[in-house]
Amino acid sequence: MDRASSGLREGEPISFERISGDAGTELAYIVEIEWARAKVGGSDEVSPIPLRVTTIFRREDGEWKVVHRHADPILSPRPIESLVQS
Repeated sequence: MDRASSGLREGEPISFERISGDAGTELAYIVEIEWARAKVGGSDEVSPIPLRVTTIFRREDGEWKVVHRHADPILSPRPIESLVQS
């Protein structure tokens, strides 16, 4: 988390848009669009930061604990060719 947040400062969450989610007896997941704003890198401008986030939870001792979280900035469909790196 320290590395992931090292390029951001003076930020705050704005909203969370739930896309999908489900829970069983031991595991659960949510897929959301997280909207935040922060100063990115060396910029002095506050910028909107949308992230597509998947979070997986596991029940431990009667409480839900985060066991995996993945976030990326991809919010729109991309052509399959975008996977190829030259």
